[in-house]
Amino acid sequence: MRPLDDVTVIEVDSWMAAPSACAILADLGATVVKVEPIGGDPMRNQSRTPKIDDGPRKTYDYHFDVANRGKQSIMVDLGSEQGTALLHKLCADADVFVCNLLTRRQERFGLDPDTLHQVNPTLVHATITGFGTTGPEAWRPGYDVTAFFARSGLYYGMREGPEGVPPMARTAQGDYTTGLALFGAVVAALRLAERSGEGQVVETSLYETAVWTLATDYSVTAQDRAPFRPRQRDQQIIATANRFMCGDGLWIVTNMPLESSWPGFAEALGHPEWVEQERFIDMRNRFRNMPELIALMDEAFATKTRAEWGAHFDEHNIVWGPVMGFDEVVNDPQAEAIGLFPRISNDEIGEYATVSNPINFRSAEAEPTTGAPRRGEHTRDVLAAAGFDADEVSQLIKDGVVG
Repeated sequence: MRPLDDVTVIEVDSWMAAPSACAILADLGATVVKVEPIGGDPMRNQSRTPKIDDGPRKTYDYHFDVANRGKQSIMVDLGSEQGTALLHKLCADADVFVCNLLTRRQERFGLDPDTLHQVNPTLVHATITGFGTTGPEAWRPGYDVTAFFARSGLYYGMREGPEGVPPMARTAQGDYTTGLALFGAVVAALRLAERSGEGQVVETSLYETAVWTLATDYSVTAQDRAPFRPRQRDQQIIATANRFMCGDGLWIVTNMPLESSWPGFAEALGHPEWVEQERFIDMRNRFRNMPELIALMDEAFATKTRAEWGAHFDEHNIVWGPVMGFDEVVNDPQAEAIGLFPRISNDEIGEYATVSNPINFRSAEAEPTTGAPRRGEHTRDVLAAAGFDADEVSQLIKDGVVG
């Protein structure tokens, strides 16, 4: 059993945020029909990567695959009246409609909530945008690097000190986070639609999701409106919650935020004498002398490798984490134990690893089953299921309404 195996989703979107939400819906059993423009989602084939196995060398677009796995694909010309009518017919029998179009484009193509609720009064209409659908900048397009990381303050807060260069986020990190937010909104809206018998309209944006991830900081800044001060390693408030380079050049993170943690931490570093020294005796004094203390702690960390410190900290009940490379994570026994990289297959390249969604059920399936569809792969099947006969489908293809 899959939790959403009786749910049908129609999506009109591109890139990563909204498609990733629909990929999770598909993982949980929903029938997801991806409506692409004639020619396909522009994200297709942006990042083809070699697959090396026992057979011939092949390339595959894993970036597109992970956000579009388990779906059906149909290509539709939404700029035509026939294309709009066809999409309305698909939505008439669907449970959810997902898109990442700005409001003006939704209205242009007849995909706005008011129009689609005339077609299907119980439909859940879900939208992802960069900055929301209201306000002075609702018109502005946004990628995650601009709306999620830059505009939200996340880049600013992650700088190493006031003069630090904003770090570069990893590909689509904000998109996938926002996709999780939309997924939650869709599931909640489905529940409400079932109870009320009325259609629902939900939305989220890259901007507001990013601010939510900074809720601890903004819970204060929303009150005092004061500027935030990025801190360097030797300016942190808590010495036992920091990042340190070990003797082998690898990094480790510690997080022991309570004052009561200091004596055990100092002992674990081999310097119990720090506890009695006036300059480090309490949190206030440690903060005043933080540059000196961090320099001493760096010297201590340089005496062991990351693996040695990890084992040592486990013995001393220190909360720590290794700063791992991507290649280390995919080989991590803990990642293997919790199924972070399940294997699926498709006709193009056979079996390969993908990335698991972070939702687990004890008694239901929620894992990916198949890869992303080829563009327009299911056009005939989707239209047949919607009631079009073979001749009608052939004519729609001939007229360029579908592909």
